[in-house]
Amino acid sequence: MSGAASLVIAPILLPLLAGAGMLLLNGERHRAIVAGLNVAGTVALVCIAVILLGMSDAGTREVYRLGNWPAPFGIVLVLDRLSALMLLLTNVLALASAVFSLARWHRAGAHFHSLFQFLLMGLNGAFLTGDLFNLFVFFELLLAASYGLLLHGSGIARVKAGLHYIVVNLAASLLFLIGVSLIYGVTGTLNMADLAARVPAIAAESRGLLEAGAGVLAVAFLLKAGMWPLSFWLPTAYAAASPPVASIFAIMTKVGVYVLLRLSLLLFGEDAGASAGFGSDWLLWGGLATTLFGAIGTLASQDTARLGGFSVLVSSGTVLAATGMGQVGITSAALFYLVSSTLGISAFFLLVELIERGREPGADMIAVTREAYGEEDETDEAEEDVGTAIVATMGLLGVAFIGCALVIAGLPPLSGFIAKFALLAAALNPAAHQNGGVPGSGWALLVVLIFSGFATLVAMARAGIRIFWASPDRTVPRVRVIEMAPIMFLLTICAAQTVLAGPVIRFMQATAQSLHAPAGYVSDVLEAAPQGSRKAEGK
Repeated sequence: MSGAASLVIAPILLPLLAGAGMLLLNGERHRAIVAGLNVAGTVALVCIAVILLGMSDAGTREVYRLGNWPAPFGIVLVLDRLSALMLLLTNVLALASAVFSLARWHRAGAHFHSLFQFLLMGLNGAFLTGDLFNLFVFFELLLAASYGLLLHGSGIARVKAGLHYIVVNLAASLLFLIGVSLIYGVTGTLNMADLAARVPAIAAESRGLLEAGAGVLAVAFLLKAGMWPLSFWLPTAYAAASPPVASIFAIMTKVGVYVLLRLSLLLFGEDAGASAGFGSDWLLWGGLATTLFGAIGTLASQDTARLGGFSVLVSSGTVLAATGMGQVGITSAALFYLVSSTLGISAFFLLVELIERGREPGADMIAVTREAYGEEDETDEAEEDVGTAIVATMGLLGVAFIGCALVIAGLPPLSGFIAKFALLAAALNPAAHQNGGVPGSGWALLVVLIFSGFATLVAMARAGIRIFWASPDRTVPRVRVIEMAPIMFLLTICAAQTVLAGPVIRFMQATAQSLHAPAGYVSDVLEAAPQGSRKAEGK
């Protein structure tokens, strides 16, 4: 087997071995070693993801057959542009979160670093797998790790949100199993490429059962992606999580978005026969409703962490709506937006703790809201004086806050503006809708994006005034370099995405074109040679 094909499994094996090794070294005496292993392993994952992205950008699609069993009988991992992009984004966020946690949060509970690596294993596996059954396996693995990470640090609000989070995701797992069972009962396969080849030939009397299974499966991932009205759990859970956990959780909703984007175009694209376009209208209007709900939530948020949680809904809703529109240009712009918004939101979750440090938790929230979320009794076991207080700290935090606000709201000159501009340009282009599309959907997206951007701007401005201007006598927070560096790292990537917008957009366009022409994916997976394959991906 070629070395290039063998590298595809590294993002799964590396965190598995690192997490298992950390469990053996757990304890106060080995905490520094475990922390170092976590950061070193995450750095290695970023390097591997960069190499894999370069391989995919060269126009190749790598297929790794575990045990050399051919699809659809064996397990396959598939690397293309989309999976490589999601791998790099995931591990970049993970690196920032892991470094930030070293200041103090990794000491707030047991097994933080091992759970962190197991979460990365599940995320990387979900983006690489080529069949639905193993997607379920990786889905459960990342959820199991996320349960422990969400509860990390204890606290009343965190335990409440964690219990709700566990119940909701167990329900999603049940729906996942039901949907997969229905699909397998109709098609006799769970390999994604094999499913794409069989769906057009499904008999008319069985097509209803196939679409029912796909619908149930979609609900499971829509629940994870936070589509309204299934998003009731998300803002509270994300706001309650510790900052480094909330930061890496910014990619969790994108797992659902990724699967919906992948399967909707692979199984129900233009070549799916009678099932072509199945569910696209639900994604479009549900995504727009989610964006509106998230925008209203940002306006109503009296706490910066909840503001970040509702911003996650705005991001997910926008990408889901773009997916439902089913056009190549819109998909490429949505991928650019997905990367930009996820980086900005992840940085914002890290920044929230620093700008609120030294303030009473929820000090500006009304009493009823604080009591409802149990925040008046919560004590942060990890709270301690860190860093050195200097006057310039507030200025640096203010610059970082403005950067996050610009990216999340989609204002110039950073990448959020370019992403929204590209989305609207593609959505309002008449040529983009020549092959179909919902009439008026482009204008609906225009109205929703402008409203969500304005709402986010108002909410961010209000929060900034409250934090930086309304309390002139507040204590200057103690901030360490190791806490500030990850935030600036993520914002620098957003700036780089702006400067290199041309090459980045070209990569996104190539990714979207290959997604909308899945025949190459199907043939590469089903015809992969025993030693792995290296075939040209659709340009």
